[in-house]
Amino acid sequence: MSTPVSDFIRHHYRHFNAATLIDAADGYVSHLERGGKMMVTVAGAMSTAELGLSLAEMIRAGKVDAITCTGANLEEDVFNLVAHDHYVRIPNYRDLGPEDEKKLEDSGLNRVTDTCIPEEQAFRAIEEHILALWKRADDAGERYFPHEFMYQLLREKLTADDYHIDPKDSWLLAACERDLPIFVPGWEDSTLGNIFVSHVVQGHLAKFSTVKSGPEYMGRLIEWYREESRPAMADKSNPGIGFFQIAGGIAGDFPICVVPLIHQDMGDEVPYWGYFCQISDSTTSYGSYSGAVPNEKISWGKLAIDTPKFVIESDATIVAPLIFARVLGW
Repeated sequence: MSTPVSDFIRHHYRHFNAATLIDAADGYVSHLERGGKMMVTVAGAMSTAELGLSLAEMIRAGKVDAITCTGANLEEDVFNLVAHDHYVRIPNYRDLGPEDEKKLEDSGLNRVTDTCIPEEQAFRAIEEHILALWKRADDAGERYFPHEFMYQLLREKLTADDYHIDPKDSWLLAACERDLPIFVPGWEDSTLGNIFVSHVVQGHLAKFSTVKSGPEYMGRLIEWYREESRPAMADKSNPGIGFFQIAGGIAGDFPICVVPLIHQDMGDEVPYWGYFCQISDSTTSYGSYSGAVPNEKISWGKLAIDTPKFVIESDATIVAPLIFARVLGW
């Protein structure tokens, strides 16, 4: 069967970063075919870049088994879902001066590179719904993770009439349909995280602890990694859990640490990460961890000597959809 995108990149992408893209995509496919699972980590502004167009298909096709993402990526997929028609694209964003940026702020437009997220139609519209869920949990003495509140939002508070895009293009909706495990370290560094804190400080909500925290996410991640590693512990031909990292930062740094945590801090056995790929334009410089080459992770007990390792130094908005297309057989 002809696969136009895959055929194109296989024919043209033969050297340098392009060749690594092919190798990483083939490695992803091989990892899954051998019975492995895959963690995908999402940093940067990938939800606003509409990565959901391909990531949602990956989730629905069973090519993703868990996601770690920033709080911004968790919420911005929902903002895009319900407010896309109000977004403003600014192709000449490189030409903007401080006065231009101030005009955007005064207009309620929060810029992410070439795209402005509308405050009223996105942030405030979602705040109304999510606050009701926070309040319900707060009053009942219940506690949930940030992504669990977002799943409640999609299942209870939002309907198809609220959507501005085709729901098949929302990666969070796809994850919600599968009840996919999501880990969101540093959630407070997000718009909804800031809004939650403001409501607690103002007395509208009683407890900060109503939303579960980063250390609790790590505890849940330990449980997940141990459980999903069982097939690899029993069968050495199973490659275990792979790690596909889009950009750097906490979304990648947080989950990859679970292996040395289990090994070194708990004294237990689990397999190392069985595949590693990072897409980033960061390079190793002055302590830049996001640009560290994979071999450095061996010294920290995260990867094994024989873990397949790939680094693609390029724009994730270009690279990730192409790799996903190859994995999906497009």
